[in-house]
Amino acid sequence: MARVYATSPQYETYTGDTAPADITIRLRRASQFLDAAVFRLCWYEVDDTGMPTNELVLAAFADACCAQVQWGIEVGDVTGAAAVGWSEVEIGTAKLRRSDTVSTGDQAPGRQIAPAVWDALRSPDLTRDLFVLGLVVSC
Repeated sequence: MARVYATSPQYETYTGDTAPADITIRLRRASQFLDAAVFRLCWYEVDDTGMPTNELVLAAFADACCAQVQWGIEVGDVTGAAAVGWSEVEIGTAKLRRSDTVSTGDQAPGRQIAPAVWDALRSPDLTRDLFVLGLVVSC
């Protein structure tokens, strides 16, 4: 089962906004995305379910997930699908164009790591004995 690092109340505290109706789904997706793109490349202690054991690390992960969800909402692309598809569309005199070079959602704004994620994970409270960003160790 996928780990979810933040809750609806944490999202509302982080953003100061009312959570969208589908916040549970968005937080789950953000958790999965950050697990794959960031957290798996870091060192931190975990429990049997893979959740961080340190409260400061867990709080930073919650902030990172909330930041990722907020980013998706602000850029208008919560799944990464916005950059895929059409290149140019005309409706009457209105013309809309997207890059011809984007062929997958991986390059979409919704699939970028939010800048505030890095802020949360670079907190001075996360000392090297608790969390190391970008350290992969093989046993």
